[in-house]
Amino acid sequence: MAIMHRIAATILGAALLTSTAASAEVAQVQLSYDTYAAGIEVMQMRAFFGLGPWNYHIDLNYHTTGLVGVFYSGRQTNTARGAWQDGQAMPLEFFGEGVWRGHARRTLISYDHGLPQIKELQPPQESEREAVPSELQLHTMDTLSALAQLMRRVEHDHACETEVHTYDGRRLLDVVARTGGTETLDPTSRSAFTGPTLRCDFEGRELAGFLTGEDDAEHRRPLHGSAWLAPLLPDAPPLPVRIAFQTRWFGWATMYLTSAEHGAPATNPSHATQN
Repeated sequence: MAIMHRIAATILGAALLTSTAASAEVAQVQLSYDTYAAGIEVMQMRAFFGLGPWNYHIDLNYHTTGLVGVFYSGRQTNTARGAWQDGQAMPLEFFGEGVWRGHARRTLISYDHGLPQIKELQPPQESEREAVPSELQLHTMDTLSALAQLMRRVEHDHACETEVHTYDGRRLLDVVARTGGTETLDPTSRSAFTGPTLRCDFEGRELAGFLTGEDDAEHRRPLHGSAWLAPLLPDAPPLPVRIAFQTRWFGWATMYLTSAEHGAPATNPSHATQN
């Protein structure tokens, strides 16, 4: 579940990165989502995006709810900031902080010429996971920046085809996306959106950084998902209105958009520097 939660979450930030670099304005957008699996709500998410012509800043905050919240309680805040160089995302810093099943987790990564520099990682990698070789870390991105670049392609070319390697300080993933075509989403009480969309299909495959003892065929098997994007707000690119993703624990889960608005939150606790 953790892998596809991260992939699904990063698509939210990715899909918002606009191609209008000629504008000097910084777009600020807030989105909210509820996630359901097996007919019950399992997660709530709030996202903030500061999108400039030369740089980007993304904050995601989410927590488990319902029965999942009882048996697998957790909350997480992730932040990424970076710059655009020749149309490519160049991450500057990734920060993650959360509490899962009562245990605190914290990650801080900076980047030096394409090489992630782990400044802080709690708990330590060796306490639960295999090491990721340094040569595999080269030219990777944090998940928010990597999917931001992927969905920038959607904004430019109205297509999803791309492949990226992501590294969050613990595990290395290969993420592939393909254009699934146009679809019309029917009304549902779980979402604020109905109408035509572009569907992007994706899969995530873990390559390194496995939990100790789990580097096997089952955990190398890819997990799949789809994201539906549509224009929601004036002067904004297509936004993700629904995301469905596969988990190893309880099958498929679906994130539904519940609100979308311009503007910054009243308070912004992000670790990363603002745009």
